[in-house]
Amino acid sequence: MNSLNVPKFSDLVRPDRVHRALYTDPMLFELEMDRLFGRAWLVLGHESQVKAPGDFFTTRMARQPVLVTRDDGGAIRVLVNRCPHRGAVVCTEERGHTPHFQCGYHGWTFACDGALKHVPMANAYPEDPRGLGLKLAPVPRVAVYRGFIFGSLASTGPELLDFLGYMRTSFDDMIDRAPDGEIEVAGGVFKHAYDGNWKLMLENHNDTYHPAHVHASSIYAAKEQPDDTPTTGAGEIAVRQMRQNGVPPDVWDGLGLWTAAYGHSLMGDYHDDKRLVAALKDPTFAQYRSALERRHGAKRTDEILGVARFNTVVYPNCTFMSQFRQLRILHPVAVDRTVVYTYSFRLKGAPPQMFRDTVAFANVVNGTGSPVLTDDLELYARVQQGLLTQANDWVYLGRGFGGDVPDRDKTSRGSLGTSEIHIRNQFAAWAQYMAQAQ
Repeated sequence: MNSLNVPKFSDLVRPDRVHRALYTDPMLFELEMDRLFGRAWLVLGHESQVKAPGDFFTTRMARQPVLVTRDDGGAIRVLVNRCPHRGAVVCTEERGHTPHFQCGYHGWTFACDGALKHVPMANAYPEDPRGLGLKLAPVPRVAVYRGFIFGSLASTGPELLDFLGYMRTSFDDMIDRAPDGEIEVAGGVFKHAYDGNWKLMLENHNDTYHPAHVHASSIYAAKEQPDDTPTTGAGEIAVRQMRQNGVPPDVWDGLGLWTAAYGHSLMGDYHDDKRLVAALKDPTFAQYRSALERRHGAKRTDEILGVARFNTVVYPNCTFMSQFRQLRILHPVAVDRTVVYTYSFRLKGAPPQMFRDTVAFANVVNGTGSPVLTDDLELYARVQQGLLTQANDWVYLGRGFGGDVPDRDKTSRGSLGTSEIHIRNQFAAWAQYMAQAQ
């Protein structure tokens, strides 16, 4: 670590500030891929993306390309996407269905459980490669929670439920909202990239201090829009979301912001169905509520719809909106370059219009043409540029510092809804992950 004159990682993280090198130092970034992304549980996708044997999708875990597939016995497998022969990436498709995977270099062919099935001209080898244990290497640990697939490149570490802690209730919230008790990925994938460190997005998604300033232009435009403007419903969702970003400061400070071990956080009390999703007299919402009541009864339906969570951050690679059926997975590419994939989910048993509303909301918040997202991406780039200067080596994270209080289920809550407690919590986890090998 020649660019950092510090004896240990903990010196880079102080209670109310962090060293700018955490965003800008390429050597630190490479260590993060090994010690943080190489150890933590990472969200990979959802089992609805691999419904049948032979279904697959490809993704990345830190620097490792991986295949997520369902084998002939119905088990979900996560395999390193590298041929054990000469090292080529085996599958280059993003998703699909296949009875096997064949390397394009020499034709070595693998079953969906990773086993080597066929080697062309195998008699030229002193031993049959199929008997040498050569295969698509499995990721050391794989687990599924409520349909969401997680993987870890570390052979040891906390169990998934311990890692998720209270944040698993946000996954519960998303699935509980489905009248048939299941959700599925649908509608394609939004993809975008930004010129900034991967941490900036995770910090921003529960940063309630910024919307009135960063999103001022869309707030103004939404407030100028007449309430009686005819729309297909998507326009109304867009206007309500943008107006919500312009609520008074006391509303922001009254929100709930909770943190948990391993760097996780969630924002609550931001939206409710009356303010954003659908008016309670809306026919689609009425059909949806009736479907929920048939499954759960009126009391439990009230409890489900009464949960108001916006962003949940599962550190270090995922944020999602259980109330609005959106999930984002980030892929760090370089110290100053990040790619983000956003998935929309369909609630099984809900009226079809509900999914159209989900896609409409995705366009407003997560689409590449979003007037909200583009503001954030611009600010990520400005922060990255600013942190390259040498005027000040420290990033100050003191908003709400000293006011954090213990709360339910081993969480902590910020004294203010605009507290930076979630960012301080992320860096506390960062320091723990990074110090493990020292």
